[in-house]
Amino acid sequence: MRMRAPFHTPATARALTLAIAMALAVSAPAAASPGHPEIRSALPDATLSGQARLRVWGFEVYDAALWVAPGFQAGDYTRHGFALTLHYLRDLDSPAIARRSIEEMRRVGSFDEAQATRWLAQLQTLIPDVKKGDRITGVSLPGGQVSFLLNGQATGTLRDPAFARLFFGIWLSPQTSEPRLRASLLTQATP
Repeated sequence: MRMRAPFHTPATARALTLAIAMALAVSAPAAASPGHPEIRSALPDATLSGQARLRVWGFEVYDAALWVAPGFQAGDYTRHGFALTLHYLRDLDSPAIARRSIEEMRRVGSFDEAQATRWLAQLQTLIPDVKKGDRITGVSLPGGQVSFLLNGQATGTLRDPAFARLFFGIWLSPQTSEPRLRASLLTQATP
């Protein structure tokens, strides 16, 4: 009777393969450059900080990914370049996205009704209706410049430091309504 070494069993081989794959995944640095050309163009040295899926009342809404430029600090996110990508898992119309954005921005900080009205109109222009599979990317540059893209195509740019702080605060501020999503996005960011 021939005996096999324990490392030659199918279960051990699968475990070894899984361990090697996990070791490679853990030891691999965050992606050296973003996977979307629009992010590479705006932030060529950006790296992936984190990813998360937003679920609301059991419904999957989008997968989010945060790409940050070197030196990014979560506590002062508006002073650094970064890009937030939302890959939608369901259809949503522009007015609904804009209204919800304004509601969430109010959690982050205060602003008057004139600003709310202006930002609501701008958001409806900058963020069109989305279909399942669409990707919205917001690129924030120091100084309050925010550019929006739908599936890599520019939809517009807005230069407003208050808007940039409050809008991206929906995901990055400690006052977010989704603290676990925030923590996942900021996994690799400096506190």
